[in-house]
Amino acid sequence: MQLIPSLAAPTSGPARLRIVGATIVGGILVVGGLALGWLMLGTSFLSRFMPSGRLEPTEAVVGALAWGIALFAPAAVLVVGASRLAAVADAILSSRPRPTPAARLAGQLGDEYAVGSRVRLPDGRLIPELVIGPFGAAVIEELPPSRATRRNGSAWEVRGPRGRWLPLENPLERASRDAEAVRRWFAHDDRDFVVKVYAAVVAGDHTVDRTPTCAVIESSQIPAWLLSLPAQRSLGEARRAQLVARLRGE
Repeated sequence: MQLIPSLAAPTSGPARLRIVGATIVGGILVVGGLALGWLMLGTSFLSRFMPSGRLEPTEAVVGALAWGIALFAPAAVLVVGASRLAAVADAILSSRPRPTPAARLAGQLGDEYAVGSRVRLPDGRLIPELVIGPFGAAVIEELPPSRATRRNGSAWEVRGPRGRWLPLENPLERASRDAEAVRRWFAHDDRDFVVKVYAAVVAGDHTVDRTPTCAVIESSQIPAWLLSLPAQRSLGEARRAQLVARLRGE
């Protein structure tokens, strides 16, 4: 299977600059904390605050403050710098999109299949995963985590801030509408040719029933489901290559 990287919402210039700036500041603080610790504890810098003989009250206070700063300041600077670097690492990791369901199983499908993740349609709709194959196209979406959602008949709700339950668009209906939007997108430049577009949601909850326009499958069933879709005879290699080029933004 051909894996097509996401072209949607790349990291913006200001965001990259903030990450670089935070990295520089964090690095400076860490280096500064280490240097300050060496200056305080690895040299004779503190000896000037330790007069010999009997100490006057003022000298004792100054010495105690100097040692307190020597022990606290380097550690505080190191902690702040390390926290900055940790925040940068977390931001970088969280900004990386995790592999989509079909992409994780790409090795089980041949080269005639291509999968694009986070495909942005001209109308602004974001398709989490779109697979191109001999059958046409398939929209594959994941159900939200069961711990954060609940169903009341055909109505879905998601847990919001402070534990409140808020209305959620039916994931199966959304996947079906996304599939229809993809079909219109492909038909925009070639109205004489209609690409068949299927929809499926990946769910571990076996109580979710499929609908006439959307299948419900487990992640491990994705290759078998794609292979079971009937081939669209009018979709030759040339037309399929055009669809893949569309996913690549060409």
